[in-house]
Amino acid sequence: MAKIRITQIKSVIDRTERQKRTVEALGLKKINHSVEVEATPAIIGMVRKVNHLVAVENI
Repeated sequence: MAKIRITQIKSVIDRTERQKRTVEALGLKKINHSVEVEATPAIIGMVRKVNHLVAVENI
């Protein structure tokens, strides 16, 4: 599988609890924090739900 780098670019303050938990489940802690994960269908779906809060790069 391909790897992707996910970077949180916006705050989760004033977001729904579901979006906060999704960002946390992706492994992101604060703004400008990045994680490298496998691009599985589950991860892709989670990124799509919070795409306004994160930036994604292919590695």
